[in-house]
Amino acid sequence: MGSIFTRYGKRLRMRAWMNTDKDELISPDIPTNIKKLYTIFCDAPDLITTKFLINQTNHSALLVYLDGMVDKPTINNHIMRPLLFENKTFAGLNSLDLSLGSSQTTQSWRVIEKSILRGQSALFIEGEAHCLLLDTQGWPQREISEPLSESVLKGARQSFVESIGQNISMIRRYIPDRELKIRELQVGARSQTKIGLLYLADVINNDILMELEKRIKRINIDGIINVGELEELIENNSFTPFPQYLTTERPDSAASHILQGRIVIIVDQSPWVMVAPMSLVSFFQSADDYSMRWIIGSFIRLLRFISFFVSIFLPALYIAGLTFHYEIIPLGLILSIGESRERVPIPPFLEAIIMEITLEMLREAGLRLPSKIGQTVGIVGGIVIGQAAVSAGIVSNIMVIVVAATAIASFILPNADLSAAVRVLRFPMMVASYLFGIVGIVIGMMVLIVHLISLESLGTPYGSPLAPLQFTAWKDSFVRLPIWSLIKRPQAVHAKQEKRQGKNDKNGDEI
Repeated sequence: MGSIFTRYGKRLRMRAWMNTDKDELISPDIPTNIKKLYTIFCDAPDLITTKFLINQTNHSALLVYLDGMVDKPTINNHIMRPLLFENKTFAGLNSLDLSLGSSQTTQSWRVIEKSILRGQSALFIEGEAHCLLLDTQGWPQREISEPLSESVLKGARQSFVESIGQNISMIRRYIPDRELKIRELQVGARSQTKIGLLYLADVINNDILMELEKRIKRINIDGIINVGELEELIENNSFTPFPQYLTTERPDSAASHILQGRIVIIVDQSPWVMVAPMSLVSFFQSADDYSMRWIIGSFIRLLRFISFFVSIFLPALYIAGLTFHYEIIPLGLILSIGESRERVPIPPFLEAIIMEITLEMLREAGLRLPSKIGQTVGIVGGIVIGQAAVSAGIVSNIMVIVVAATAIASFILPNADLSAAVRVLRFPMMVASYLFGIVGIVIGMMVLIVHLISLESLGTPYGSPLAPLQFTAWKDSFVRLPIWSLIKRPQAVHAKQEKRQGKNDKNGDEI
């Protein structure tokens, strides 16, 4: 009997759910529609309902929109003024001549609800069983400004904003080509966030595009607020500190990656865009590398790779040298270190941990506080705390130098996500060096290399062009050779068109 009642209860619940989910149609009667609107948008004081009469007719009309989501001048000049003052014969919704960008008619309350929530206006007319949805979006938007998180040396001083339409238009200015395609998707049962995939149709690898689209369509969540949430939901490996998608706020950088055969993912209401697929080497590259002399750009890029290893392994090498392998340190240096550490009561490992954690707290404090106060806290706090710690005998002068060099090395990396990953990896390397010395550092490096080789970004190797080896791609990896020599696109993206330029004269025009 219990199972019978259980099945019967399930049927009743399913029938009730089907009845609530069933789409309803609007009524030709405006008072009935007003009651339905207040039922749907209950506890919504920003819902505006304006009832009026169309000029020279007896037809009542109702205009509905959400205050703050629409452009008031558009409503006044292109909707209310023509309907209230112009002398035109009304012959149904299709006869209305409203100079707006786009409009559509519908009978569905579900469509009306979604349209109003997106900033459109709904126009009901007495006796009409249809509703006219008008394109009147006009919520507050931020002006295009200079990038805040990515410094610009010679590139364009403009950054993405929180509007997907404006972000797409900025990329179109860089690539005014008909092969630039846009696929629109929606994510989030409640937020219904718009997502745009931008790519070159004659260049992109279709398998990578289909895989990315499949992952986005597979997302089942209430809402997406920013790019970071989407990145975590579609990445290959969530248990890694390394970023598998590049995030940027620079349109010139996004356009450059599209030309290389990658996909740019734009999320509405986010000033950051994602680029996929990516390899580890790509995070050491910057858009400014291609706007300076290739010799200087190559030197800076090599400096970034050196800084990558210094930031991870320098504190670990310091700990291993003083704990296990002090015989490899030159005699003069070991005497200097011994003199500096004569008043320090704690071992090098604890000394390094204290200083590194203090540095991370200062860094986070500088980021969270207002800009002017944050800079003061970062600079003054570092100097005062470092000097006070040395004077109190908690840490040595050499340790302060090591921590400062490590922090500077992490600042050189052009990508904030990669820099954060390096800062996290520094601590397990310090633990391994404290337990096993140089052997622990070597083991940690081997584990790190194996981990990087095993990673993928949308099915493409993360370790490319090192694993697998692609020597032709080295021309734009560890160094940046002249532009005229970069004939092919990166092999990791598997583009349909490998060549991105013809033969250019390396010596310029001959006169």
